[in-house]
Amino acid sequence: MAVRVRYITDPACVWSWAGEPALRALMVEFGEDLDWTFVMGGLAREFPPAGLARHWMDAAAESGMPTDPRVWDEDPMRSSYPACMAVKAAAEQAPDGGCRYLRALREGIFCFGRKLDNSEALAGLARDSGLDVARFRIDLASHSTVESFGADLEEARGVPDAARQVDQVSCSGAAGERVSFPTTSFEGEDGEVRWVCGFHGVQAYRDAVVAAGGRPSGEARPGVMDAVRRFGPMAAPEVAAVCATAQPKVEAELAALALEWRVRPVPVLAGRLWEPA
Repeated sequence: MAVRVRYITDPACVWSWAGEPALRALMVEFGEDLDWTFVMGGLAREFPPAGLARHWMDAAAESGMPTDPRVWDEDPMRSSYPACMAVKAAAEQAPDGGCRYLRALREGIFCFGRKLDNSEALAGLARDSGLDVARFRIDLASHSTVESFGADLEEARGVPDAARQVDQVSCSGAAGERVSFPTTSFEGEDGEVRWVCGFHGVQAYRDAVVAAGGRPSGEARPGVMDAVRRFGPMAAPEVAAVCATAQPKVEAELAALALEWRVRPVPVLAGRLWEPA
């Protein structure tokens, strides 16, 4: 029986973006032994006028993930709620539960300054992600998607004792308290839930999975080129986590692959992504 994973997050949560290396490393190490559900916790019904540039820079410094905070001085998103509902709509047709679409949202928001807070922009991203756009538009506007997102909001606001014990409780304005993002629960056959609350490296997640009865797939870790082929655009910290290889070595290999025209860098203000050439 797979370990059930509930990943409470938001497409515009920069600390969840910072945690992408750990997320992808788990997917590689444990494979089908993890059953993922992506819970959209609703970061902001309306972003504060001052924006979140400082938070983005803090997360980039901590994680090494590429970001471009200039969007907060140019044309920022008004709310993260439409993007949350878009993930729920994508999950209605995507076999991965909306994971690929969620990743595309994150790249657009954090790396490319895209204003993904309206139906047209969200539908365009659905097309780029290989989804049926006509169905996506219907699902995005449906009552069932609104209800599903409402249930996710309630789940994020049901703060467990585990989050309080490690001071990982945040506030969403008038909506009141919620768990800090990302917060992840792991439930195994014994029915006990193990929590990882807030931003952590891969080891904290791995420990929780193993405690819940998760078993590594036993497959060898991919090489750098294989990792980029599998996931598409990746930052160096992600490649290092997925390949279980020191980041300086990964960066050297990515540079060598670029010289061979096998990968190409995608510049971001702070850092870069790498994608197949």
